[in-house]
Amino acid sequence: MAQSGAGFTLADFLGGLGDADAVQPGTSRPVVVHAAELAALPADQVHNPSVLSVAGRLPTTTFEIFRQTIPPGLSSDMQRHHHETVHYVISGDGHSEIEDETAAWSTGDFIYTPPWTWHRHYNDSADEPAQFLTIENSRLLGLLGVGRRQSAGLATIAEARERFGKDSA
Repeated sequence: MAQSGAGFTLADFLGGLGDADAVQPGTSRPVVVHAAELAALPADQVHNPSVLSVAGRLPTTTFEIFRQTIPPGLSSDMQRHHHETVHYVISGDGHSEIEDETAAWSTGDFIYTPPWTWHRHYNDSADEPAQFLTIENSRLLGLLGVGRRQSAGLATIAEARERFGKDSA
């Protein structure tokens, strides 16, 4: 089964998720990854002051799960990507800029980031970190060969649009 390109069909891809070649739980891909086993992404891959730890050993095929911590008073980078993302706020208070909308959030809230929208998340506390459980369908888009991400660093939306263009995919 082709995972992208010539010979790829969505029906074959979706039908193949349950086949023997799909990732199955085992010692290298367990059904439980404990908090102490989360793998922190290297700072040079994050592009902002956040700490991103991935539960990458879980046997998920189509989505990725992270624990994201934004230090007090800081923010994530201004970015956009082809995948959808949902952040569950484990703890903290802050706000997010998603394109031209700004919305406040706090512990227990969910934040939705649509595909290919400029966005940035801010921790409004001067004392406490903000922590998210982040779930995104980036693995699925990677399998399809259409995943893409752009980071404008600690820029504003206007600066990101100027640098990358408003709509270029």
